Amino acid sequence: MMPEYDYHHLPHVKVQSASKKALWATLVLTLFFTFVEVIGGLVSHSLALLSDSAHMASDVIALFFSMLALFMATRPPNRKYTFGYLRFEIVASFLNGLALMGISIGIFIEGIKRFVHPQPIDFKWMFLIAMTGLIVNIILTIVLHRSTKEEKNLNVKSALWHFIGDLLNSVGVIVSALLIYFTGMNFFDPLISIAIGGVIFYGGAKIVRASYLILMDTVPEGFDLEQIRTDMYQIEGIEDVHDMHLWNITSDHCSLTAHVFVKHSSEPMRVILAVNQMLEQKYGIRHTTIQTEDPAIHDHTDYLRQKNRTVSL
Repeated sequence: MMPEYDYHHLPHVKVQSASKKALWATLVLTLFFTFVEVIGGLVSHSLALLSDSAHMASDVIALFFSMLALFMATRPPNRKYTFGYLRFEIVASFLNGLALMGISIGIFIEGIKRFVHPQPIDFKWMFLIAMTGLIVNIILTIVLHRSTKEEKNLNVKSALWHFIGDLLNSVGVIVSALLIYFTGMNFFDPLISIAIGGVIFYGGAKIVRASYLILMDTVPEGFDLEQIRTDMYQIEGIEDVHDMHLWNITSDHCSLTAHVFVKHSSEPMRVILAVNQMLEQKYGIRHTTIQTEDPAIHDHTDYLRQKNRTVSL
């Protein structure tokens, strides 16, 4: 635990009850239906159904990581993890996205094999389980979608993408079953599976990209660093703003640091207070570290020379 005197004006913990309830409900239903689809896929010899069951199995893993991330986020900072465990949410999302992409590649490979070596399909089993899966996935997608509206969490969004993929899977399996039934052409099964795999890959890549950008401490989407710098210049007493960084610890936890030159006639503490108020009111950024500097004391010769040259150009 952090010592009592190590005061944090913004707690580095995240308690999300709505997300936790939604994830528990989806985990139980997903685990049950995964077994149903595996058995149904083996009985009906449907690759589309088996690909959906593989995706559902990945959902179970994804939900487990999401639940673990929610638990870790509630743990307070300590001497080693001064930001707490909020970043674990992003690590779990990154792994979930990679899992989605890996599963889609497996579906592509198996679909190509089925084109070369087609197998007979049991329409009744395939259609019955696909319809059941469609109903289950609609319910789970609605539950997770409502959760994302209540609480911002990239982990839950990654889980939602899993179930959007499952929902499309179920629709694809139903379409595949009907086409096979009316045409007798079994190649629709791997064809639909490959199309579903493409959608899953897209969702996984989107989650991986969002997680990667946070892990690389990039400026969060929706923020313009130069505009923030310009707004800081408008505060009375500030002569210069430099060495500014803005990043996300987790999906809804921004941090900003900056060095500012303050005029000798201004009170540094009042300038810092004004900067913090502007950042919170205009941009919703609450976790900030503003360091005041004086070029007469701090060595910024090269920086000032470069800045003056840029201004003169």
